[in-house]
This record gives sequence, structure tokens and C-alpha cells, in this order.
Amino acid sequence: MTNEVEVRVRYAPSPTGNPHVGNIRTALFSWLYARRMGGKFIVRIEDTDVSRTVEGSLESILGALEWLKLDWDEGPNVGGNYGPYVQSQRLHFYQEAAEKLVREGNAYYCYCTAERLKDMRQEQVRLKQPSGYDRQCRYMSSEQSIELSNQSIPHVIRFKFPLEGQTSFTDLIRGEVTFSNHTVDDFVMLKSDSYPTYHLASVVDDHLMNISHVLRAEEWLSSTPRHMKIYEALGYDKPLFAHLPLILGPDRSKLSKRHGEVSVLDYKDMGYLPEAMFNFLALLGWSLDDHTEMMSISELIDNFSIERIGKAGAIFSLEKLTWMNGTYIRQMSTSDLSKRIKEILETELPQNTIQPLSLEYINSITPLIHERIKTMAEIPTLVDFFFLDIPKYPPDGLVQKGMDQEKTLTALQSTLDTLSPIKQWNSEELEHLLRPLAQDLEIKTGQLFGSIRVAITGRTATPPLFETMEVLGQEVCKQRLQSTILSMHKS
Repeated sequence: MTNEVEVRVRYAPSPTGNPHVGNIRTALFSWLYARRMGGKFIVRIEDTDVSRTVEGSLESILGALEWLKLDWDEGPNVGGNYGPYVQSQRLHFYQEAAEKLVREGNAYYCYCTAERLKDMRQEQVRLKQPSGYDRQCRYMSSEQSIELSNQSIPHVIRFKFPLEGQTSFTDLIRGEVTFSNHTVDDFVMLKSDSYPTYHLASVVDDHLMNISHVLRAEEWLSSTPRHMKIYEALGYDKPLFAHLPLILGPDRSKLSKRHGEVSVLDYKDMGYLPEAMFNFLALLGWSLDDHTEMMSISELIDNFSIERIGKAGAIFSLEKLTWMNGTYIRQMSTSDLSKRIKEILETELPQNTIQPLSLEYINSITPLIHERIKTMAEIPTLVDFFFLDIPKYPPDGLVQKGMDQEKTLTALQSTLDTLSPIKQWNSEELEHLLRPLAQDLEIKTGQLFGSIRVAITGRTATPPLFETMEVLGQEVCKQRLQSTILSMHKS
């Protein structure tokens, strides 16, 4: 490959489940490299493992790409000059390649039954031998093969891997990698149902789609010798390979659900911003330097290079993702955040609100919670009392520590009496009137303010009390105080 060759990278997911972190990290790195090099990012769906295909997973995969704004130049819903981009619609390409390899002596028909292969594996375990096909059909005479073929006995096509020597290739991350050929068995390329395995299909498609660089997970490193030999046997030019480091949990074990390994779209539902998720994933195995963490998408494109991808496993930290998400939220303007809050509340709040969901009203609330938000999913809980009636009177936590019901009732009635004639309803005036009231009642300000907070919000923790009261307005605050007092008289 020369520098003049157009960079064409592919993301080739299998629709066997929801897209997880490692899978989408591969897509993101491929996308960044394509955009950095002025190349093309191709999406190809590898759906030839029919038994493992999960309904709806293709939509989830494409949805995750769209959420992160990883647009593709060729692929499903977009088209292109190298389609179709779904492998189950390309079967004739793989079948032709496999038959070509058989004709030229680089592959052979294997008629071994599932029962024989099971017995073979059990015997290998018993004898503590390496697992792998024993090549029985490799040494079958052409007459025997023709006879079995005429009997329509089901068969697969296996690649005739060299028995001696080594297979070497240069990985763009790991450098020169060498495998001994005797460690690789004669693997299946075409199954008995005429569907290809990953090894054949990926090689054929990468060739036919002019893929220049293959970025994929480290788990495929040991399969690369197979692919090298298929390329050579078919006379194809080889793309350049970069095997991305594993993603590990904080304890450095393989990432699992207990570490946060869930569908990328679950993070969307959990209230993480796509900008934060993009930034976080970009730093799982790649870095600009030893200290830069917050980077925009344009900055990541401008600086991305395969050379800066590390070999060591990358640590997935949900704590860091949450910190980064909160930082992105704090960097948003009030107007932008208010628009997102409105979108969330329109779907999350019940219909019986006491305020219309006007952007102007939300704009008055946003500054009160802006610094407190870590994820967008927290927003309904943080602000619902601005829109809903307090659901229960008296609210839990109304009576503060060191107070009893009688003192609390007196404090709330005095608060209502103090607030009723007020003309200037703003946070400064409210604090000016209520702070001395605690002294008059011979209680602590924390006790008085705590009871007021619970009475008007139903919460023990809210944004600053007086700013909250200012936004709620005089009538709402008085009505909630009256309802609380009435319920305490009844209880």
C-alpha cells in the first residue's frame, strides 16, 4: 500500500445483540481515522451467522452510530458503489472464492460429521492434545471426494493451511507479529449451508470493497494468520491491520456488566450526552498526551492517529464517564441546556402539571440546577416539584431534628403570615424576612429553612431555598404552605 491509496475503513458489526462499548469504540476509532485522513467510513453488516442473529439488533447498532453522529459514507440506508453492504446478500461472492480455492488446491471438501468431530475433540482432550481439526479429509483421494460428492453428503470447505513455517505480518499498533503455522488448523471457510465463516467473508469483502485499513478488536489478532493466507491464496492485496487494545474494568479484569459493560444506547437512557460518550470512548486506548482529557469532536479528528493507540488494555471507568458528562453539562449554555431539559420533561413528567412547560419558565429553573447535574436522567427528580403538586401532605421529613410537630406547625404558620403581605417576591427579600424569623421563633435557621423546604417542595434536598421560592412564585409557595399546615392540623 502506498500513501496515494485512498483510506477506506470499515465497521463490520454482526447483528447478534445490542452494540456494546468495545464494539462502538472500534467504530469510533475507524470513523476518526477516516475523517482525519480524508477517507471513507463504510458500514458493512456481517449477518452470516444466522443462528445468532437477534431481531432488532441491527436497528440498535445503527441507532448507536447515529446517536454519536458517526455518519457513514457507504452502507445500509446510504448505498455506495460496492454494495450490497449486508453479507447475507453477497453469498455468491464467498461461494465463488471458496470453489476457486478448492480448484487451485488451497482448500478441500470436508465430509466429517458433527458426531465424528465431537468424538475427535473429546479424544484430544483425553490425550491432552491441542484442539483443532485432524485434517482427515485433507488427505482424501480425489476419487473418494468425488464419490462422496455424488452421494450428496453434506460437506464444508476447509482451507489447506501450511503445515510448516511461519506467518508474519505487521500490525500498525503491535509491530511485527509472527505465528507458527503448526498452531493453526485447517479452518472452515464455507459451511454446509453455503454460508461463509467470518474468515472467508471478511477477506473477500475487504478486497471487493477496497478496504485499505482494518481496525478491529485484539481478539481477532490470532485469526490474522488465517486471513493472510487467504489473501495470498486468492491473489489479493492485503490491507493494513491495527488490532485495538482490550477494554478492561477498573480491577483490570475483562470488562463485564458489573463494570458498566452494557449497550451503548443504555448510556443514552441513563442520561449521558453523546458528546461526553464520544470523548470518553475516544480516550479508551488512545491519547493526545498525558493530561488532555476534554476534547471536542473536531479536535479529536484533527489529532487522531493510529500511532498514538496503545497496546495495553484501556480502563473503563464509569466514575470518569460520569465526571466527564457532568463537565460537558456545566459547559453548556443555559439556553441549550433548557432546551434539552424541556425535551426530557415533555416525556418524563405526568400530564397534571401546575405550570405549562414553557421554555421561559424552564430558563428560570436551569441556573438553579446547572452545577448539580451529572446525568440528564437526574433532571426530572431535580425539578419535578416546580411543575407538580406536592403528592403527599404532610411531606416526609417535615419535622426537623430537635423540633416536634407543634413547633414545626408554629414555624410554618409564622412563615405564611410573614410571606403573605410581601410585595417584592425575590430571593433577597425572602432571605431578608425569613432569616430573622428563626431568631424570633428561637429555633435554628437550618430547622426553619428545612421545614419550609420540605413544605413547598416535598424534598429534603433542593436547589438553594430562596432562589427556588422565587421561581415557584408567591401563590404556589403560599398554597403549599397552607396545604401542609392544614394536613398537620388533621394529623
